[in-house]
Amino acid sequence: MQSPRRTTLCFMIIGIYFSQATLNLKLESIVHPLILRERELEGKEPLRQKRAVASSSPGPEEYTVDVEISFENASSLEPIKAYLHSLSFPIQGNSTDQATNILSIEVTTVCRPTGNEIWCSCETGYRWPQDRCLQNLTCQEHASAPTGHRCGCLKGLPPKGPFCQLQGDVTLRMSVRLNVGFQEDLRNTSSALYRSYKTDLETAFWKGYSILPGFKLVTVTGFRPGSVVVTYEVRTTTPSPELMHKANEQVMQNLNQTYKMDYGSFQAVTSNETKFTIIPEIIFEGDTVHMVCENEVLSSNVSWHHVERRSDIQNSSRFSVYTTVLNNMTSVSRLTIYNITQGEAGEYICKLTLDIFEYEYRKKIDVMPIRISAPEEMKVTCDNNPVSLNCCSEINVNWSAIEWKQEGKINIPGSPETDLESGCSRYTFRADGTQCSSGSAGTTVIYACEFVSTYGARGSKSIEVTFTSVGDNSSHKGEVHEFPRQEMKMSTVQNTTGNSLESKKAQEPQANLTITPDPISVSEGQNFSIKCISDVSSYDEVYWNTSAGIKIHQKFYTTRRSAAGTESVLTVKTATREWNGTYHCIFRHKNSYSIAMKDVTVHPLPLEPDIMVDPLEATVPCKGSRHFRCCIEEDKDYQVTFQMDSSSFLAEKEVNGKRVCYKYNFMASSVSWCPKKLDIFCHFTNAANHSVQSSSMKLNLVPGEKITCRDPTIGVGEPGKVIQKLCQFSNVPRGAGRPTGGTMTYKCVGSRWEVKKNDCISAPINNLLQLAKALIKSPCQDKKLPKYLDDLSVSTVKMKHEVSSFPGSLGAIVNILDLLSTVPTQVNSAMMANVLSTVNTILSKPMLSTWKVFQKQQTNQSSQLLDSVERFSRALRSEDSAFLSINETNVQMRGMVIQPGHPKTYKQNFVFSDSDLWGNVAIDKCELGSLQWGSSIVTVAFPTLKNILTQDGQGKNVANSLVMTTTVSHNITMPFRISMTFKNIIPSGGVPQCVFWNFDLANHTGGWDSSGCYMNRVDGDSVSCICDHLTSFSILMSPDSPYPGSLLEILLDIISYIGLCFSILSLAACLVVEAVVWKSVTKNRTSYMRHTCIVNIAASLLVADIWFIVAAAIHDHFYPLNETACVAATFFIHFFYLSVFFWMLTLGLMLFYRLVFILHDTSKSIQKTIAFSLGYGCPLVISVITVGATQPQEVYTRKNACWLNWEDTKALLAFVIPALIIVVVNMTITVVVISKILRPSIGDKPSKQEKSSLFQISKSIGVLTPLLGLTWGFGLATVFQGSNAVFHIIFTLLNAFQGLFILLFGCLWDQKVQEALLKKFSLSRWSSQHSKSTSLGSSTPVFSMSSPISRRFNNLFGKTGTYNVSTPETTSSSLENTSSAYSLLN
Repeated sequence: MQSPRRTTLCFMIIGIYFSQATLNLKLESIVHPLILRERELEGKEPLRQKRAVASSSPGPEEYTVDVEISFENASSLEPIKAYLHSLSFPIQGNSTDQATNILSIEVTTVCRPTGNEIWCSCETGYRWPQDRCLQNLTCQEHASAPTGHRCGCLKGLPPKGPFCQLQGDVTLRMSVRLNVGFQEDLRNTSSALYRSYKTDLETAFWKGYSILPGFKLVTVTGFRPGSVVVTYEVRTTTPSPELMHKANEQVMQNLNQTYKMDYGSFQAVTSNETKFTIIPEIIFEGDTVHMVCENEVLSSNVSWHHVERRSDIQNSSRFSVYTTVLNNMTSVSRLTIYNITQGEAGEYICKLTLDIFEYEYRKKIDVMPIRISAPEEMKVTCDNNPVSLNCCSEINVNWSAIEWKQEGKINIPGSPETDLESGCSRYTFRADGTQCSSGSAGTTVIYACEFVSTYGARGSKSIEVTFTSVGDNSSHKGEVHEFPRQEMKMSTVQNTTGNSLESKKAQEPQANLTITPDPISVSEGQNFSIKCISDVSSYDEVYWNTSAGIKIHQKFYTTRRSAAGTESVLTVKTATREWNGTYHCIFRHKNSYSIAMKDVTVHPLPLEPDIMVDPLEATVPCKGSRHFRCCIEEDKDYQVTFQMDSSSFLAEKEVNGKRVCYKYNFMASSVSWCPKKLDIFCHFTNAANHSVQSSSMKLNLVPGEKITCRDPTIGVGEPGKVIQKLCQFSNVPRGAGRPTGGTMTYKCVGSRWEVKKNDCISAPINNLLQLAKALIKSPCQDKKLPKYLDDLSVSTVKMKHEVSSFPGSLGAIVNILDLLSTVPTQVNSAMMANVLSTVNTILSKPMLSTWKVFQKQQTNQSSQLLDSVERFSRALRSEDSAFLSINETNVQMRGMVIQPGHPKTYKQNFVFSDSDLWGNVAIDKCELGSLQWGSSIVTVAFPTLKNILTQDGQGKNVANSLVMTTTVSHNITMPFRISMTFKNIIPSGGVPQCVFWNFDLANHTGGWDSSGCYMNRVDGDSVSCICDHLTSFSILMSPDSPYPGSLLEILLDIISYIGLCFSILSLAACLVVEAVVWKSVTKNRTSYMRHTCIVNIAASLLVADIWFIVAAAIHDHFYPLNETACVAATFFIHFFYLSVFFWMLTLGLMLFYRLVFILHDTSKSIQKTIAFSLGYGCPLVISVITVGATQPQEVYTRKNACWLNWEDTKALLAFVIPALIIVVVNMTITVVVISKILRPSIGDKPSKQEKSSLFQISKSIGVLTPLLGLTWGFGLATVFQGSNAVFHIIFTLLNAFQGLFILLFGCLWDQKVQEALLKKFSLSRWSSQHSKSTSLGSSTPVFSMSSPISRRFNNLFGKTGTYNVSTPETTSSSLENTSSAYSLLN
């Protein structure tokens, strides 16, 4: 090894070496001071043969020689490298050895001294082998290191080599998105548009990627939709992420901006770096399969994908994904599949992601059943002769074991002989007359040979052996000494475990089942579970039945398979009487059924929601009484008690038809004190000693003199009291013997109760609601659903008058649809027709007035209805037709089933003549190609739903077109492009906006959202929209926002950017001016603090304006991570704009301090501490609290701009309120100062010098504060509905030119600054003349001095007729006071 301070250069010589030649290496004189030696590797030849050419005579051989040069002076390194690069190849051998030619010399490794160590790094295009990285210490990574590698540098040269090795080329399959519309010509490689795109893009790609090491070529391979996705290939060595980002930036700079390339959409895929292994190589059904993906790229972001199933693989009971990094060098991801099936065969993708790189490797696996050859049946005579059964596997693998089992009425054991290498086993037994007596003649015993693979798969083959005694059947004599002649058949054997054996007969062997042993006895409303365990893990189906043979719905049970067997658990969370009976747990394997039974007893007990309590809330005088009652709709033998605090009271039973009520008469005198609030409950206990508690009844004990309202049904109450009462117990007429539902809300007004809100449900609708609640708890809910939907449709049409009269009935129907849509079953066309018939009724125009009641109450009933229809649409399946269509007056549905082959474009049209609305939906066949066969795609259109869906958060944007919802029956994980066209009925001046209904907005009550949607075009009476997802869509009318691309928006943009440029230049000039004149204008404490405030105001506004431009760029150009960047930009804009105002407040408070506390003096350090705490501390606290309170809910910024949210959280008030308060405070201070100077108190009359100074102190605040305040006053006006375009323009003008205001009124208006600038730039002559004239009192004011008003106005703005600069005050006190006041201004 070299000495610690020696520099080492390693290079590689490739030469042709003939058999008679010897190798000599001669370098020029520059090398001679150095030590040149050939590396002699321990245990290896000094020359590494690279290629030998075989021929009849000894031919030339190509060798690679590693050479190491060590030298003391590091400065010689670059000259040597330059010399080696300058050589021309091939280099011929010398005159004595003509047989050696040097083809190339490449520098591979350079070692340099670093501290006390030698750091050896690879040259471009080379890298250390993986084994060297594992065995040697590594040093810091270089920017040129390959992607993710941590081994670009080693500490010391490996003593046994090798050096850095040539890095192989890789092909990067890359893609990038252009945010422009896709045109069909881009699919045609011969079109002019395709050639133009290809030429321009390849030119930009060549210029950008040429900076990559080892770059060879780049080729555009095609275009695909979404806007326009460009696919291309780059041939290079593996680059680092840093170099790749630089190359992508170069591409962006060299490409015309009209292509709108999205920087954040670059992706690169390569498969050259990954090692993929699969164990075992031969996979049987039931094996545990391990797939290992190894990569030298360091990243734990590895995903697995099954191509045939089009799904990502996640951790579950049968799939395990584990990713780790070994030795900080290798990423290893292991996918384990337990008990693999043939359905899981196919191609698997291992994908590792690092930055924009994706390393992808694919392998296809085959899963085969275990095939066994054996005779299927034999006949054996019991004569004590040996009989052998033989089994062999079709595929010879390293079997773990071959086991024999038997099953039958008689037991005839034998001995197995197994050869695992050949995959065969023989089972030999002897049967004598005692084992198969005449009574057991013709008995069949099933022998099974079961093959067990090393990785867990099991497969068996059954042989039926029929035993007969010697004298029972003469026809069988002589067969015992040889096997019957028969054909050996191959059979496919399914996975088996335990004692499950396969037979060709219809009756299969049964599994052993164990079911929950304890008796199950529960009451209604309670939960129970039944566990059924099988000793086999192989089955075709597991399900549960009732004793009547009705299948239990799958939502009620789960099944889990393990190596030891299978477990199925039936779980019922809320038992009803319908669950009373016997349940069968059934395991089916082919034609074999294993059944276990369990009885469940469900005792009657009312459910808590079914107990009707009266009153819900009651007021009782301190000496009064009140009847409380709990009622149910059945007469059962229950024990009912009322509970109040810790006391219980037996109830009195009262039967009225089907309704049974239990009463308790409460006496207020039984309570020790009054007033008081109490909760009263009733408890129902059944024969099984199970109980249920009702909802609480609120009791308020109040003094009798406060009560004014009295009613025998409603009760009593004090003025303003609001109570609710069940409609069953209110003054609402009911149908004979049929219950009503819902609540009435009353308010005590004066001396009588008035109805405030009526949410009663009519009797038929309430009955349907109760049936729906029972249906979703039923064990066979999917079987009952079709009949119920038909009844609901018929009843809704019949009862439409009552539904329109009672908002509660309308809400009940919406709740019914919501409940039924959660039943997990497929919906056929007839069921969907009944659903839409119901929807058609409740969305009819006579119902709209009832819907408005819901809007006033701010409920989410309309959103709930839309969600229910979407769920039904997703569950819709067509039995016999590829196209679906349902038409109603207020709702229409169109659908299509994806058929095998090339899908057709999905295009559906909707026309509603009654509403004068139309629309259409289109989905390209390319998008449909990603859907599974048999998937249903359904669109439902509503003409009246626009009137009832809740308005947006500001209440100003309302849907004004069709609402169309499109769903697909299978989950979609990728973006799904959909085009829609709506009839444009937006009034003149309104702006159409493409939106969808987002159910997660407004605390999950829903709202319109424009994310992922944009307006494609407006053409006459139509608006075309494009979205990248599926749900419910419409267009909004926004009367306040400027139309994108309109003249107003362009004007505002021009004003903003031009004004901001002026503002930034002005603020920079202000800071420069302050820096130039600082020493001249800060000679005392007050002047110093005044200019400190001005500098910080300018600096804060400058930084805020810069962040404003950044925020605009983020929003306009959609840079990567724009959401995070937008939050950051909003935070800093908020913080620095607030700082501007708080420094203005600091300036105002300083003025007030100098005026009020004339004799009080504070040190400069204290004043600075207070100023900076106020100027930056307060804004920081406000900004942090604002972002902390709103960002976790993602409502900190606006949806369409990087600024504080207004619609959802009113976060903008966190800026507006402090700013306007500061404006008011500063204006108040200015008025107080001016009035005090103009009307001084006795003994406090200032001199002319003081009066002039204080006026000048006030002018900066008096001008800047109104300007800044007025700016944001107009800004606040723009967020309200109906704000005029003039407000937008004025706000934009004032906001953009704030920097100019600061320069003019905060800096250059200061006369001392003007004088300092004049002196600084050596205008001494003009300055002396000016001083002379002012000392003589001859300066000319703006206005005439003849008028007192004119004199005061001129004084206010710094003009005075007699202003003596040079005259000092006679006392130090007056000098200090005057100087301080003057300095605060100047």
